[in-house]
Amino acid sequence: MFKVLVSDPISDLGIQQLVEAADVTVDKKPGLSEDELVAIIGDYDALLVRSQTRVTPRIMEAGKKLKVVGRAGVGVDNIDLGAATQYGIIVINAPDGNTITTCEHTFAMIMAVARHIPQAYAKTVSGVWDRKSFLGVELRNKVLGVLGMGRIGSEVALRAKAFGMEILGYDPFMTEERAEKLGIKLASVDEIVRNADFMTVHTPLTAETRHMIGKKQFEVMKPGMRIVNCARGGIIDELALVEAVDNGIVAGAAFDVFEVEPPAADHPFLSHPKIIVTPHLGASTVEAQENVAIDVSEQVLHILRDEPFSNAVNMPPIPANLASQLQPYYALGEKLGNFIAQITDGPVQEITVGYSGELAEVDTQPLTRYIVKGVLSHHLGAENVNVVNSLHLAKERDVNIVINKSHAAKDFTNLVSVSLRTKKEERNAAGTLLTGYGPRIVQIDKFPVDVTPEGNLILISHNDKPGIIGRVGTLLGTNDVNIATMQVGRQLAGGSAIMVLTVDKGADKAILEQLVSLSDLNSAKEITLN
Repeated sequence: MFKVLVSDPISDLGIQQLVEAADVTVDKKPGLSEDELVAIIGDYDALLVRSQTRVTPRIMEAGKKLKVVGRAGVGVDNIDLGAATQYGIIVINAPDGNTITTCEHTFAMIMAVARHIPQAYAKTVSGVWDRKSFLGVELRNKVLGVLGMGRIGSEVALRAKAFGMEILGYDPFMTEERAEKLGIKLASVDEIVRNADFMTVHTPLTAETRHMIGKKQFEVMKPGMRIVNCARGGIIDELALVEAVDNGIVAGAAFDVFEVEPPAADHPFLSHPKIIVTPHLGASTVEAQENVAIDVSEQVLHILRDEPFSNAVNMPPIPANLASQLQPYYALGEKLGNFIAQITDGPVQEITVGYSGELAEVDTQPLTRYIVKGVLSHHLGAENVNVVNSLHLAKERDVNIVINKSHAAKDFTNLVSVSLRTKKEERNAAGTLLTGYGPRIVQIDKFPVDVTPEGNLILISHNDKPGIIGRVGTLLGTNDVNIATMQVGRQLAGGSAIMVLTVDKGADKAILEQLVSLSDLNSAKEITLN
């Protein structure tokens, strides 16, 4: 018999399949302290939690029989993943359980902002019968822009089509083929901003998506736009939105999320007559709370019975000899992937990973997971991608992964190369470990370099002409951006070249635009590698 401990309040329906399993006994003991859990966890094969229980290294060390920790929800910040991996404990979550409920809440907000429902309700119950102040709009024949066509965004698009809306979809991984299957038109953020009547966001919050809709976008936005955000606070610049509403650019907005939650009492959204707000209710339905528990219970059963399972969020154990050989390359691989993602434009279609030298002789799939994690985390957010789910997420988004191996590594003992192909371009980078120096990027496209992959970088493409280094340095100095290191790569004198700068702080878009305006300079990209 397997023993399962449920240490947080979880509905009986959610764990019904565990309770009814002939080979499982379930104990529900919510509210236990860490010491109390340490005292009893040694008797259990599985632990189910929500967000209250903190699963610490002490608990997992004491869990001598513990095979799996299941989180009935998405976030696993209350579980020490490193310790779980160390002790060989699988951690699983339920990433799909709130898809429909968040989609439906989004559509409720779209309807509410289209027909002024909360405002009309408030005035009616206050004793005022006012039919003239709340003239709404139909959804039929309107254009809905969906920023982020993952699980939730795709479900929203499906329902919007049933209302007779035309869908413009943006997603960094969306292909024309997948868009055609969904019956939507692929579009850029700029095309959506300029042409949509309604816009809803369903992207993770990353450095790339923070304030992706801001003052610049509002300046060119189609007048009368209505905006909904049930994803993450910070994707839309809140103060810029208020200004756009006041200036008549945006007809109305509905937000379930805020940059800071709960918002301050004087937050302008809370008193604005054209902005609807709810307190982060996207996943707040009976069904969603039950679904995440049902999903996790099912996976726990699979793991206990040694059956195939999904939704693991920590690194599966690998042989010690292989781990010791690959572990030094994990940080290099992840940063190479993240670097190439930041310098490449367009939806990702294919990731090609090359292993040369001694690495060509071993099973490199664990390292490939780190590389793919680096690529995807730039677009999906580091909190949503891990080394277990990275390959699955790539497959889910139709991203092809190609592995090439060669025993020849040119001037290096081992060389790891990553090529990213999009609809717009193909970019390449290669890296290695230098004894005594650690990870290094040694090639970008066709140019040899020697770059430490960390901190704030600026990648500049330019023509190899006298004086350009001085002009770049002067411009950055004028903008109080200090250069720590500089690498220049070229193949032929006077031809195309690149410059990689390590700077003490990030360069904003205005500075990058100034750089591009310099003569003989073709492009400038900021890269952040933590």
